[in-house]
Amino acid sequence: MGETSGRTYNQNHAPRRYMRGHRRVSVYTSWSYPGEANRNPAEMDNRFSTMTEVRRALWPHYESPQWADPLRFQQGVAGSLELFFWAWVKFQRVIEEVTGHRVPMFQRVDQAGFPLPLDERVLADADTLLVFGLDHNVTGQVAAPEEIEAVRAFLEREGTCLVIGPHHDVGHSPDLEERALEYAHHGDALVPRQQRFGGYARSLMKGLGIPVENRWGLRPAVVEGTNRSVPLTVMEDLDTRGWLSGVQNFNFHMHLPHYAVTTEDSHSLRVLAKQPIDLTRPHPFTNEGNTEFNALVWMPPGDGRAGDVLVADSTIFSTLFGADESLVRFWKNLATAH
Repeated sequence: MGETSGRTYNQNHAPRRYMRGHRRVSVYTSWSYPGEANRNPAEMDNRFSTMTEVRRALWPHYESPQWADPLRFQQGVAGSLELFFWAWVKFQRVIEEVTGHRVPMFQRVDQAGFPLPLDERVLADADTLLVFGLDHNVTGQVAAPEEIEAVRAFLEREGTCLVIGPHHDVGHSPDLEERALEYAHHGDALVPRQQRFGGYARSLMKGLGIPVENRWGLRPAVVEGTNRSVPLTVMEDLDTRGWLSGVQNFNFHMHLPHYAVTTEDSHSLRVLAKQPIDLTRPHPFTNEGNTEFNALVWMPPGDGRAGDVLVADSTIFSTLFGADESLVRFWKNLATAH
C-alpha cells in the first residue's frame, strides 16, 4: 500500500484546522461493524459475503497469503468488510493530495464496539461529509432526531456539502420469481436474492426532506470487450456547479441503485447523470420501458439550507470495482468545490 508511516487504530480523531480553499472531507459509514460481521453465514439473505465465499467465487484472485492466510486476514464476514477499507484508500489519498487534509473514516459502530452517532464529533471539522449507506436494513440502523438536526445545522453552514448514498435494494418483492429475475440481471454470485441496504441513509434523507429513494440493483451497460461502463448521460445544462466537469463515467459495478426522485418539484432537485442499463438482461425496471437509472442527484442550496446535497452511491469512491481518470476527476471536483 506504500505506507510511509505506521498505521494507527483505537484513538480519537484529531480535528483539522480550517484553511480557506482547502476542504476538509470526512466519511461516515452508517453500519454497525459488529452487526454486519456477526450475521449468521447460514442465513442466505441480507448479509455481506464471508471472505471464504469471496475467494471461492472470485478464485484465484484472492488466493495470495495476503487474503487467504487466516493468520493475516479474517476469513468470515469481517474479511469482506475490511476489503471496503482497503478499497477506499485511493480515494483518501487523492483527497489528501488535493486538499492537504487527511480523510477520516468514521463508523456508526466500529470494530471494537465504540458507537459514534452522527454528531459534532464528526461534523465540526468537516466541509464535505460523505455518508456511505452500507448498513443492511435488518441491522436496524436509524438516524435519531438529534442526528438529523445535527446534519441540518451542518448544512446551514456556508460552503458545506453532504454526499449521501444508500446502497442497492435487491429483492424487495415477495415474488420469488421476480427476485430470480433480478439475480439473473446483475449476475453477481456474491449478492443474495434479497439484499436490502440503506435504512440509516433513508431515514436521514427523510428527516432532511431529501425526496430520493434507492431502488433496485441495476447492471450498467458496458463498452464492448471491456468491464467499463458506457459513458454517463450527463445533463450539462443542469450542472451549473461543474460537479461532473471532465467526468464521462463512473466505475462499473454489477448492481447499482436507481435514485428515484419522489417529488415533482424540479426546482429543488436536479438529476445530473443517468447510467445506461444492460438491456441484454431482463429486469422489472427495464421491462417497464426504462433504459437508464439515476446515478447522481443534486439539491442546490435553498429553503434555508446553505450547503449542497449530492446523492451518489458509495461504490463510486471504491477501487474494488476499478478507478480511472474520469472517476478520479469526479473525486477532485468534490474536493475543490466552492
